[in-house]
Amino acid sequence: MLLSDYISEYIDFIVIGFAAIIIIMLVCLIVLFVKSSKLKKHYKKFMDGADGKSLEVQFEDKFSQLKALKDQSNIHTEQIKKIFENLAVAYQKIGIVKYDAFQEMGGKLSFTLAILNDDNDGFVLNSMHSTREGCYTYVKEIIKGESFVVLSSEEKLALEEAKKTRNYME
Repeated sequence: MLLSDYISEYIDFIVIGFAAIIIIMLVCLIVLFVKSSKLKKHYKKFMDGADGKSLEVQFEDKFSQLKALKDQSNIHTEQIKKIFENLAVAYQKIGIVKYDAFQEMGGKLSFTLAILNDDNDGFVLNSMHSTREGCYTYVKEIIKGESFVVLSSEEKLALEEAKKTRNYME
């Protein structure tokens, strides 16, 4: 069987196959045309009223805004560094213990308050309340978590509580 005999026998199928291929190609062509027209619309919208000079002005404006934002970011970074430096020496650790200083009264009206910075420097404030004598308040300096003056058991407890307090920078 020759090729020409084969073609003449199946000519109907061959024509239908080529017709299907042409229809598929026509659909693809229409899809490409629609996408191309959308792209042209977007391009025209982008370039509408814009020439090289006006685009250059827009780019310069955006770059100047970007530079201003970068400068502001640098300023804020420096301000945050100063805040952290100040926070390191600020009192941020606190411990308090309430107790009865004298036998004649209850209610735990006396207290010891320890206030420390990040380096455990600060003070212990002890306020002892008595109904007969009034109120006595003492302050003892704390350096590196230690006192050079003898601390009472309540003061030691408040100091240890303050040292355990987590600082705000962590």
